[in-house]
Amino acid sequence: MRTTIRARRQTSRFLALAMAAGIVLAACSGSATTAPITVPSAAASAAASAAASSAASPSAAAQLSGSITFLEKWPDPNYAPYFQQVVKAYTDAHPNVKIDLQAVGDQPIKDKLQVLAASKQMPDIYFSWAGDFTKKFVRGGLAADLSSYLQNTDWGNSFVPAALSAYTYDGKTYGVPIDLDSKFFVYNTKIFSDNGISVPQTMADLLAACDTLKAKGIAPIAFGNQYGWPAIHYLTQLNAYMVPPATLATDYEPATGAFTDPGYKQALQTLLDLNTHCLTQKANGLSHESEQATFLAGKSAMMYVESVEFPVFTTAGGASAAIANNWAFFKMPPVAGQAGDPNVLEGAPDGFLVNPNTQHMDIVIDFLKYLTNVSNAALLTKMNGWLSPVKGSATADNAFPQLISVLDEINKASSMAIWLDTVTNINVANAYLNGAQALLDGSKTPDQVMADVQAGAAKAKTSQ
Repeated sequence: MRTTIRARRQTSRFLALAMAAGIVLAACSGSATTAPITVPSAAASAAASAAASSAASPSAAAQLSGSITFLEKWPDPNYAPYFQQVVKAYTDAHPNVKIDLQAVGDQPIKDKLQVLAASKQMPDIYFSWAGDFTKKFVRGGLAADLSSYLQNTDWGNSFVPAALSAYTYDGKTYGVPIDLDSKFFVYNTKIFSDNGISVPQTMADLLAACDTLKAKGIAPIAFGNQYGWPAIHYLTQLNAYMVPPATLATDYEPATGAFTDPGYKQALQTLLDLNTHCLTQKANGLSHESEQATFLAGKSAMMYVESVEFPVFTTAGGASAAIANNWAFFKMPPVAGQAGDPNVLEGAPDGFLVNPNTQHMDIVIDFLKYLTNVSNAALLTKMNGWLSPVKGSATADNAFPQLISVLDEINKASSMAIWLDTVTNINVANAYLNGAQALLDGSKTPDQVMADVQAGAAKAKTSQ
């Protein structure tokens, strides 16, 4: 869950990608917490161009008529124009269709969806994170089964498999993915170079680099944790490093979660170590955006961000040349000797669910197909700087070097770990959110946080 980023929800081989960068991810089970992935280097440009050409205009579905509501989570002026432009193009081509486009920020949308779900007044199309955040709408009968539209169809086959798999549960697909996101440390290459710091290969290297920077009066890692999710993103990757994958899969399922593996406590202790050596202090009172501004001002050396945030660090995104010409990224380094998977990469797609009681399923599906055709997927990458899960949509014409290099990192990863606060049941997620903030302000220990998480897991078993 991200704020202005994805907001949500980031080096450099600008090879002659005249061919579209095709991303193909191997499918994962609906209940899994990670998605195995494989990414070939490129797809045939001729096929991509043909697909883009054929999908460049809204569907000519005859006589579509009616009004639908569309709730997304990117009101930020850097991202909102994309959705506004696509909606306008669609309604211009369908004069009898009205789309009420609503954009609500990262944290507020959780509250809004909770209220709408309680009253069973869901929008026709609404945003949802993958994982148990989506499953709760499925369990409540508030998400339409889209399998007949997405499984073994041309539309469904246009997405990378793992993106659809993230919204597939018990063999049924409920969500339409809109982006493909992952998490990295961005760093100021000039600060690193000027201070003789190499890209950290282990967590010990990262802590040592932070100590070097602090000794020279440089803030190591910009960090704002006002809403809790930034700390949760650290823990998502650390849990995957510390806990065996099979144990994670069992614990992240509400019916079977126990959270007794010692790796969870070790992940919390590592977050404490990072807080001591690296992170901005009193971060619970600081927003992610304010700390992002600190990095953009050259006042800190690193920041842990999502790939959807990468455009912010370019001149087109408003960054100064001093930053835009001097940044790169690296994956959070693993902790040596732990029982988890050192090759896992934190990340997941974002997507949209559909109200099963919509009065205009014909418009909903037609619009979602238009939103995710190759042409509009390529436009998403060009305008917002987000990788799209639509095959063949990322090219040298619409993406900058660091963004394309994210594909290399995805290719190296053994799997992707979905955000801890969305993959788990809300009782567990809230225990982690509150616990991480308490850990950072010194009011709780790792043992106390895990006791709360275990209590949340016990409550989750009775709240299905």
